[in-house]
Amino acid sequence: MLTPVNWTAYVDGYCERTAPGLWGEPLNDLANLAFLVAAGMVWWRAAGQRTGRTLALLVALVFVASGVFHLVATRWSAVADSAAILVFVLYYAARFPRVFFQVPAKWAWLGAPAFVVLTVAMSALGGGLYLPALVGLAGFAVALLVVRNPYWPHFAVAAAVFALSLALRSIDGVVCGDFPAGTHFLWHLLNAVVLYVVSAAMIARTREAPSLR
Repeated sequence: MLTPVNWTAYVDGYCERTAPGLWGEPLNDLANLAFLVAAGMVWWRAAGQRTGRTLALLVALVFVASGVFHLVATRWSAVADSAAILVFVLYYAARFPRVFFQVPAKWAWLGAPAFVVLTVAMSALGGGLYLPALVGLAGFAVALLVVRNPYWPHFAVAAAVFALSLALRSIDGVVCGDFPAGTHFLWHLLNAVVLYVVSAAMIARTREAPSLR
């Protein structure tokens, strides 16, 4: 018999949080504003472009979900936080083949389930949710470099920043003794940069080829 999941259970997963409460992670809460700034910048760069506006809204969704999670620290909000990131990644994976390789729309959407397969495979090996995203960014950079697409540096930079971000996220619990605030807030700041960089690249490429919008 399956045990019911307590979705309102308290989650204490970060160095900064020491007890339940809305302001248990002040630094993480403030760092979440970086996602809102990134969303605003992506919206501005979109200048009415549908793909760009969608990306901006998805970054804003990450801001909301992450903000709620670090405020209430419950199991349901943790799932919502991961889900918001996953939605952005899946949308981007579905649009990438279309925008950068002109793959027909009826096939380009397969980028999303392909990422799901990669995530499941890597999770089975202990890679978790975020390592596949790093592999995906590096893969995008290599694929564009091979065809000499001028946008490959965007993804190389994004991959490098995300690698640093992932490393800082991983050591959050390790540094508690020396740095009680932890390093998770840096994960927020750097990930906001990553989301902006990849969004800006897609917006710019779509603007060059209006038929891909």
